[in-house]
Amino acid sequence: MIRAYKFLMRPTVGQAIALGEMLADHCSLYNGALQERRDAYRHASKTSIKYGQQSAQLKEIRAFDPERQGRWSFSSQQATLRRLDKAFAAFFRRVKSGDTPGYPRFRGMNWFDTVDFPRDGDGCRWDSTPHDPVTRVRLQGVGHVKVNQHRPVVGRVKTVSVKREGKRWYVVLAAEQAQPEPLPKTGSVAGIDMGIATFLADSNGEFVPNPRHGRKAAAKLETAQQALARFPRVRHDKRTANHLRAVQKVADLHRKVRRQRLDHAHKTALGLVREHDVIAHEDLKIRNMVQAPKPKPDPEQPGVFLPNGAAAKAGLNHSIS
Repeated sequence: MIRAYKFLMRPTVGQAIALGEMLADHCSLYNGALQERRDAYRHASKTSIKYGQQSAQLKEIRAFDPERQGRWSFSSQQATLRRLDKAFAAFFRRVKSGDTPGYPRFRGMNWFDTVDFPRDGDGCRWDSTPHDPVTRVRLQGVGHVKVNQHRPVVGRVKTVSVKREGKRWYVVLAAEQAQPEPLPKTGSVAGIDMGIATFLADSNGEFVPNPRHGRKAAAKLETAQQALARFPRVRHDKRTANHLRAVQKVADLHRKVRRQRLDHAHKTALGLVREHDVIAHEDLKIRNMVQAPKPKPDPEQPGVFLPNGAAAKAGLNHSIS
């Protein structure tokens, strides 16, 4: 069994700068590999470039640009190229199945926030100073970074990932563990129904209230977004200190709501698993549920449309999402 652990990192100022540079260089590698695939298909008689061909070019890329690409882990750069390869594989799979394809897009710095290390010890080392009371993770090109380890890691660490969320940095570990012992049987079977007025209702007549974390934070979020909207839209490196603080305020509020929702969902799920042996739930098609209603043309007035409840459906879609 593979279990993930997520810990907050405490980098120094210099290490935080190095982490940002690592993300920027991996983002540049991702976009460059995507550009190469696009150009090869458009201008070279629809030639398809695979991961193996691009991975073989890494040595030349690192030698050509040692300041940006040469100082990072070779394996992490291979993982970035595999991420692009998976994006193309998913694109072709959707094309064959008739779904909306969604061609892989270039990533801006705000949309590229993770660097993967496929194996502990190759470009990274978890708990690199075991005799030090402070847990640290060693990252090639960054150094030994302090980690706020709030729980023990059980099992052998397989992969390490570095993730940025706003101004915070996290390390995500995937550890291989033995299969856990099953919980004692309760003899209970339940069916659950997700809702909006109530978070969940089960077949035994029990209800889980909806905490509505988003609505509770709506007023603060509205104020923060209005303050952010007053600044002109410029590139990230052109923003003033006040502009950056306004961006961070909005991001912090969204992160708090997301963490509150995840915490409530995980605790609810854990309670259900402990109380019942079998749990049945409906297979919700969220994408179909949140579709906008079709317009209703007025047969008597060409170019005029009748009310179709789009405003009310928009509010319902927001709650469903």
